[in-house]
Amino acid sequence: AVHKKANVLRREGYIPLHVGAEGKEDLGFVKDNTGDNISCKNPNYCELTGLYWIWKNCNADIVGLVHYRRYFVKSFFTTNIEKAITKKDIIKYLQKYDVILPKPYWTYKKTVEEQYSADHNIEDYKKLRNIIEKNTPEYLDAFDKISKRRYFYNFNMFIMDKKLFNEYAKWVFFILEELEKQVDISNYNDYNKRIYGFLSERLFNVWIEKHQELKIKTLYANNVERKPWVDNVRNLKSKLLTKVFYH
Repeated sequence: AVHKKANVLRREGYIPLHVGAEGKEDLGFVKDNTGDNISCKNPNYCELTGLYWIWKNCNADIVGLVHYRRYFVKSFFTTNIEKAITKKDIIKYLQKYDVILPKPYWTYKKTVEEQYSADHNIEDYKKLRNIIEKNTPEYLDAFDKISKRRYFYNFNMFIMDKKLFNEYAKWVFFILEELEKQVDISNYNDYNKRIYGFLSERLFNVWIEKHQELKIKTLYANNVERKPWVDNVRNLKSKLLTKVFYH
């Protein structure tokens, strides 16, 4: 997913996708405002406009999403985008696992719900729970479990079989469209207007939790524009402290 001019990985299996392309300068990449799309919702949906485009317009057997500066890698330290996992790696992983995800992000002192509340409007989170309870109650227990946890898979990054992804996309976009009907974001600042992107990170974890049958492979999701080992060490420290104090 790319929203501005950037140095992106050019390799078999990777396709730069311009998210929020509607009304923007042509970056020379595939655009998310073609075909069936919600590109105009990008200020509120973030990279989800790319997810929607993949769902509706991509026929590949295996699909996923990484960011222009954040890739799945095997190393704790690497900042080289050329070290991102290859098409061969992906096929090999998915012979044994169902989904490739980032290493969990540990929130340590806060639960997932408390962490959302610290930065965003908790009433939106509560409305999300009510929508799930009313429309897909089979996911409610998973929602409550994730809310009480002190870690989650973030960034909306994944790789999986397209048929499996279609199941997730159908569920998550239905939930978010229902939430749109109930939330007024006209007075939110630009950061909090990205509400559906933020909430979808939590919803993805709910979906994963509900489907316990899925076998998960986690990899580092290193930010190649900074020192990823600093983030990885900090996250490892939070994981250890969480296990000491909350388990």
